[in-house]
Order: sequence, then C-alpha cells, then structure tokens
Amino acid sequence: MKYISLPDRKVRRLSFYLAMEEFVARRLDESEAFFMWQVEPSVIFGRNQVAENEVNMAYCKEHDIRVYRRKSGGGCVYADMDNVMLSYITDGDNVGFTFNKFMGMLILVLRKMGIEAVGSSHNDIMIGDHKVCGTAFYQLPGRSIVHSTMLYDTCMTHMLNAITPSQEKLQKKGIESVRQRITLLKDYTRLSLDEVKTLIRETLCEGERMLTPDELTEIEQLEQTYLDKDFINLLL
Repeated sequence: MKYISLPDRKVRRLSFYLAMEEFVARRLDESEAFFMWQVEPSVIFGRNQVAENEVNMAYCKEHDIRVYRRKSGGGCVYADMDNVMLSYITDGDNVGFTFNKFMGMLILVLRKMGIEAVGSSHNDIMIGDHKVCGTAFYQLPGRSIVHSTMLYDTCMTHMLNAITPSQEKLQKKGIESVRQRITLLKDYTRLSLDEVKTLIRETLCEGERMLTPDELTEIEQLEQTYLDKDFINLLL
C-alpha cells in the first residue's frame, strides 16, 4: 500500500483532506492508498446528520472551531492537532470486507504497541470498554474510502462542549457523558504522537506517492464543494 504524501508540512483545513481522499479515489491509479492528517480544532459531522442537532454552533463560533460535513455516514467528531486522522482508499465495494480489513490493520498497529485493542460491532476500535478510534465509510464507483479518528490526546473541554449528542442518545447507550465512552491512546503508551504516526506508516505502507503541484490545485478546486454552504447545511 502506497503512502500519499504532500510536498510540504502545511496544516490545511479539514475540507482539504476530505477533498484529497476523494481525489485519490477518483484520479490516482493506486489499488490501495493511505495517508494521515491533523487539523486545527474542527468538528466534522456525517452526511445524514442535521448540524444543529449535533454541533454546538455558538460554542464553536466563540472558540474558532470550524464545522464541516463529510460524505460518509456515522456520527459527529471533534478533531484537533493532538489526535490523528487516518484515510484509507481501496479498490472494490464490499463494505464489510473493507471495514474489517482496515480495522484489522489498525488493531495490528496497536497490538505492536502492546495494547489489547479490539473491534466493535459499530466499527469502532476499543480498549476495554472505551472507544479510541471511530471509523466511517463511503463509496465511489469501484472505490471505497474509510476514514478514522485516532484519539491520541485531545482538548476534552472542546470535545465535551462542541459536540451535543442528545440526552436520549446518551441514555440509550447507557452512558452519562461523552467522556465515559472514549479513551486516549497516550494513557496506554510511552510513544509520542509522532512516534505513533511513524509506527502506523511503517507497519501499513510500502513506498510513497508524492502529490504534484498540479494535483494540489485540483484538490483545492474540489475542496470548494466541501465548503459550499448548501452542502454543509443541507442533507445530501
């Protein structure tokens, strides 16, 4: 599997990386591709969600947290520079197989770190009873895109206040708060986040595909579709 690299270390908007996934799936001739990314404080919600039901818009505006919609399903996620986002693009359209393969790869990495992680029926990766990595999926013709949020660390105050799952949803899951259902990878390893990223890449990837300036321009053009207010505010 090839690692898709950018020619610089610039931190971009979350929408850029969503566009990058789609560009890789549509335009690059790689049967399997993978890359990692980090963003400034952001909230990303699923294609079928109503933003106002999932996101505390007033809090996000006050604290300069950007809000984005993705094309995959699943729930609302807070991300910042203390966790890492993972993108996997592959041929085929077998949802179950692709999910299981990607989750198996991530569990392999965690077990290399001495962490007894397992997958859940909700496509989460768990350490004990707590989620450390959530995963979502969508398809393009003949291609599948899986992306995950690996919680190495995070600003818990922003996570608890930027995302607003209903009390009904929390009660159905038998939990009292978001904090009770997640855990942080830093509590189980002495590796830094950069060291974890290196281990992930060395375990999963062979070789690199560097994007060209022209390809970056194409991605930036595609990114505008993710920034469109109608896309962010309306259901697909």
